[in-house]
Amino acid sequence: MKFSEENPRGNGMIWAYLIHLSYNMWADREVPGREYYSAKPYLRFDDGLWSDLLERMADVGINMLVIDLGDGVKYESHPEIAVHNAWTVSRLKEELSRIRELGIEPIPKLNFSTAHDTWLGPYSRCVSTDTYYEVCRDLIHEVIEIFDKPRFFHLGMDEETAQHQKEYRYVVIRQYDLWWHDLYFLVREVEKRGVRPWIWSDRLWRHPDEFFEKMPKSVLQSNWYYGSEFSEDVTYVKAYLDLEEHGYDQIPTGSTWSFPENFQKTVSYCMEHIAPERLLGFLQTVWKPTLEACRRDHIEAIEIVGKAIEGVKGK
Repeated sequence: MKFSEENPRGNGMIWAYLIHLSYNMWADREVPGREYYSAKPYLRFDDGLWSDLLERMADVGINMLVIDLGDGVKYESHPEIAVHNAWTVSRLKEELSRIRELGIEPIPKLNFSTAHDTWLGPYSRCVSTDTYYEVCRDLIHEVIEIFDKPRFFHLGMDEETAQHQKEYRYVVIRQYDLWWHDLYFLVREVEKRGVRPWIWSDRLWRHPDEFFEKMPKSVLQSNWYYGSEFSEDVTYVKAYLDLEEHGYDQIPTGSTWSFPENFQKTVSYCMEHIAPERLLGFLQTVWKPTLEACRRDHIEAIEIVGKAIEGVKGK
């Protein structure tokens, strides 16, 4: 089924960009040849670049900013996980006001996947314990309060496999009912506060039957694919179709990670194959820290979104 003629244009469509305050989400050790891959005890973030990117996002029409907070905030509930030079809560609130003044909706992200939770510090080694649940609950509730009850809360939950942790010193993989138990716990804590949970959808790739049996429709889905071939013969692309067939709301995700043209192709393909009432918008990712050395990557990714927005409005 094709939906391109019915899809909403411009108004109401989410055009989102993912940015990192903290970049401590991968290896817990130095990995030769993998720039930025290793966690650091200090904040990797450039204020000047941040300001410039916000202005450019507003200029091109990006209307949502997903902020991966990690250990980049000195949380009042758990200041012990903060890295050196982490933002204070008051600084974060000031920046959120600034983002809103630019017409951009800020959305929090804390990735609770065990493949991306180095930011949790000692608690990343307490997964699925009472201590872990208490810390996760505290952080979720505090972040929702800081963001003044945001529309969504991105929980991550991607790539929790042995392959994705092969460079780590400490490997944790939740399987079977335990993964679902912890997902349900996180979802419940977000929904308790009147916020909609949002996750990466890649568990679907390896466990489709289980996914569609157990994943609540209330959880917003972001399948992601960064390649250039858009065909249902590609597992990662077919996931968009499967999510649509099963009636899930989606924000498909593209990236400049492999091919600059990926985001535009994602927009074109998904607007043709996902019903407008379930296609909330799109998310662009660059997977680089917010550092001056990565300015060109960020600007390119933002400009690509702007061109996609113009293309949609022009139809």
